[in-house]
Amino acid sequence: MAAYIIIALIAYAIGSVNFSVIISKKMAGFDVREKGSGNAGSTNVLRTVGKKAAAITLVCDILKGVVAILVALVIGLFAKESSKAILVEVAALAVVLGHTFPIFFGFRGGKGVATSLGIILLINWKIGLICLVFALTLMALTRMVSLGSISASVLFAVLTMFITDSYVAGIEHDFSFVVFGVLLADFVIFNHRSNLKRILNGTENKLGSKKKDSQEEPKKEEKVEEKKEENKEETKKEEVK
Repeated sequence: MAAYIIIALIAYAIGSVNFSVIISKKMAGFDVREKGSGNAGSTNVLRTVGKKAAAITLVCDILKGVVAILVALVIGLFAKESSKAILVEVAALAVVLGHTFPIFFGFRGGKGVATSLGIILLINWKIGLICLVFALTLMALTRMVSLGSISASVLFAVLTMFITDSYVAGIEHDFSFVVFGVLLADFVIFNHRSNLKRILNGTENKLGSKKKDSQEEPKKEEKVEEKKEENKEETKKEEVK
């Protein structure tokens, strides 16, 4: 039991290192959570900072998932009585939890997609590649990162029921991987609940589309106020006449 608690805490701490915030502050001088969609993820970094920053963020977030799984496997070497499969699954869920609710950044993090990708690719490379190709194809067709991410997470849960080989470190497939797949998919869907609403409403943001600057609204309001003042002045002049 102690091994599971230890890996959960370590993985959560790893996930809590939010690279999108660190990189946006370093490269652009602002917190990415205060710009664009407000999400601390590579997609928002792409929109608000640039391609280079987004690429670095994406790689770092993927590596968080990979490192968490590797640490779980190392702990499994010493904790002989513990199940390697469950250690890996606990680490995976904890690192995504840390990414979403980072203790080092006020519990305001990202949606865990890139970190989940690192996890899936390492846990089972066959399932990982299928999900990755599926997600990229869907994103290319719809230009919606959220739709590709949600759909790939559901596909992962389904594939754990049918693909029983190629699991990391020779771990044998058991029902816990199916439960893990469902939990991870639920987590990803929960983190994308606002995106789901926009997808259903047809208002979801698409790659390549320019988002209106949040400063445009205040400018519009200022123009309305200026127009009102002009109308008032004109009315006063008419009354004087």
